Amino acid sequence: MHHSITGQYLARYRRTADGADTPRGLLPLTGAQRRFLLVRSLDPQGRPDVVPLFFAFPRGTVDLARLRAAAGYLAALHPALRARPEVVRGTPVQRLADADVPAVRVEAAPGENATDALRRALSGWRAEGSPLRLFLAHDADVPADTGAAHETGAPTEILAIALDHTACDGQSLSRVVEELTAAYAAALGLGDVPPAAADQEADAYREAVFLQLETESRAGAPAALGYWGERLRAVREAAPSPRSLPPGALPSGAAELRLTAGAAPLPFPGLLAACAAAAQALYGEGTHPLGYPWGGRPAAARPVLGCFLNTVVFPATAAAAGPDAHAAPATAWWDDLDRADTPFDEVVRAARAAGAPWSGRLDGLLTVEDAQRTPTLRLGGVAGREVYVDGRPVRAPFAVSVSQGREHSQSRELLVRMAWDRSVLDDNVAADAFGALTGALRAQILRPAPMA
Repeated sequence: MHHSITGQYLARYRRTADGADTPRGLLPLTGAQRRFLLVRSLDPQGRPDVVPLFFAFPRGTVDLARLRAAAGYLAALHPALRARPEVVRGTPVQRLADADVPAVRVEAAPGENATDALRRALSGWRAEGSPLRLFLAHDADVPADTGAAHETGAPTEILAIALDHTACDGQSLSRVVEELTAAYAAALGLGDVPPAAADQEADAYREAVFLQLETESRAGAPAALGYWGERLRAVREAAPSPRSLPPGALPSGAAELRLTAGAAPLPFPGLLAACAAAAQALYGEGTHPLGYPWGGRPAAARPVLGCFLNTVVFPATAAAAGPDAHAAPATAWWDDLDRADTPFDEVVRAARAAGAPWSGRLDGLLTVEDAQRTPTLRLGGVAGREVYVDGRPVRAPFAVSVSQGREHSQSRELLVRMAWDRSVLDDNVAADAFGALTGALRAQILRPAPMA
């Protein structure tokens, strides 16, 4: 009889919850949450995966006390923002706790600017505590804003809205920004959440987590595992082992490029093909495991905040990166999507059972967002300008993010960003890989559309 990893985990969770003092306050972890907790446990510094958004405002815009109250309102309403992952008697779980969101002003040290200060604050993130945290910084040598319009070059402060990845996915990030804007405007705080609303959200979150685990358990059936075993049989991770960096060196490098494409977004298989081209440039020929997030809440679940994505594995080969990458590899990708709910840990086990000498480490990551759906954070009637803070640690040798947004009816802008772990990849080699990535994207943009 087949016993899926998810089924075994649920049995262990139920035994643990049955012996808990407050079983309703103890919830199981989704497959994605279990993966993030495992990655944290294997990290030498115990670092969690943190997802930050950065917004620049005119200096003096943000009322930090009001912002903390608004964030507390969100955490009191949404269980995912007050849940704490922990291990109880060998079983990873999430425990609902009181809402307590820190909002900290980070002072820049001599020689630092605001982005340096925020990098330092985020690097000191401890796994214990609230999964939602806010950090505000400004340049040490810039005087306070006197009310001038928000213009490029004007004195600014940068707000970081940061979440532990166990508490959020892309859908959740957008809602946090939207709801934080509304709660700040209405001056809401912890005490403004009606108990009935909090109970309703807690029930909805519990239901969504169990529905997700049911979906994952079904997706770990023998047929799906057989598919992934065959699909990933040839995978060989190729990234070199990390090396020490000089003291004070930034842990990651980054490059970005804006491209203008057609009116329609580039198909996802084309973006995977471009990442495959980067992997081939970095590691040479072979089958390299790339990961990308996919999925959402189960169809029957209510739209709760949380982490319901799965990391799907794509075997990047020279054929997948070639000029015909929109053909057979794209067909295989559609087949992958039929089994995209199979949890990552099940996929790794299936690949290893099929003979792949793969530890589960990914050689690269791809994330894609539609910029038209990205909400604007507004505080005090002022729209924040989203900015990037490079130089933060990345969880893979390289990670690509593609933002697709419409400029007008005839063209669409692509913002392509690549970050790389400088303890694994040399800057010059990574720059060449970025050239291969963007070259592959340009070729797709220029390729004539097939005749109907």
